[in-house]
Amino acid sequence: MLTKRSSIDRVRPEAEILKEGAEWLKAGELVAFPTETVYGLGANALDAFACAKIFEAKGRPQDNPLIVHVCNRSMANRLVKDWTSAADLCVQHFWPGPLTLILPKTALVPDIVTAGLENVAIRMPSHPVALGLIKETGFPIAAPSANLSGKPSPTRGSHVWRDMKGKIPLILDAGACEVGVESTVLDVSGGVPTILRPGGITKEQLEEVLGEVRVDAPSENQIPRAPGMKYRHYAPQGELILVSGLRERVVQRMGQEIQKGHARLKRVGVLCTFESASFLHNWTPDLLFVLGSKDRPQEVASNLFEGLRLCDDRRMELILVEGIEEGGLGSAVMNRLEKAAGKRSQHI
Repeated sequence: MLTKRSSIDRVRPEAEILKEGAEWLKAGELVAFPTETVYGLGANALDAFACAKIFEAKGRPQDNPLIVHVCNRSMANRLVKDWTSAADLCVQHFWPGPLTLILPKTALVPDIVTAGLENVAIRMPSHPVALGLIKETGFPIAAPSANLSGKPSPTRGSHVWRDMKGKIPLILDAGACEVGVESTVLDVSGGVPTILRPGGITKEQLEEVLGEVRVDAPSENQIPRAPGMKYRHYAPQGELILVSGLRERVVQRMGQEIQKGHARLKRVGVLCTFESASFLHNWTPDLLFVLGSKDRPQEVASNLFEGLRLCDDRRMELILVEGIEEGGLGSAVMNRLEKAAGKRSQHI
């Protein structure tokens, strides 16, 4: 398939480009488009055959649900059977934005979108291109991240091009995404609101509005209740080791791992904070990528997937990543890194 990559203004998206994207979606095809979190791989959420193409293009397991994107509350109302008071509060305070709500679905939502579950994952993005595209189609768009399944999520159009070229007809490229990690997924279907996946809206922000908020700890054998809960995600091609703890110890351990990697004749990449960069530079890794300051987790989040993909581009065989403090957006960053590392995490 021939893939077209169209540049589009992120603030004032051109109407003719949005129309082209909408025409492909109305024809049952896939279109990649930017959101404020990461790029999404979109299909008509009401068309089961179109949504099946998402799983095929990504190599995505069929039991991994999709997030449905809407442009207004009336569109969301067609998809949700029962709105809880917690859901209403979330809509008032966080939509449009990087918050996905889990709620009981109506019969309008195909089973393939929810992986056969009775709840749907739904959000209203804040990116003008995403909102404009949904409005132009007139229907909700199901869209996971526009990457090959398990690989680092795409935060630039160039990332989507590498993964989806030849698989989809159109990529809408509006440059870098602002948030850099996926949306928070919050179950508000009943009982205490529960975070199923940390993301762009923090637990602390949710607690200010909702009061008590829990964090789910899924097991590997659990049926995924929301996207990103079960499978290893965000992993680059090289072996990744996550090292967290006291900075002095972290730097020393990462230096030792660089030495061991070089002794094994491996190309070693390092992703670290600004505060650790000068010390780790002295260990001469093959690639040193500064994620941002440890005191600015938003900076780290926005650069995370770019750094992981750069390691693939430079063919790093061993990748050492410095963890940051949990809490706030740091929890979302660490969630992605722990999934990328699998069982190769060291806390010292």
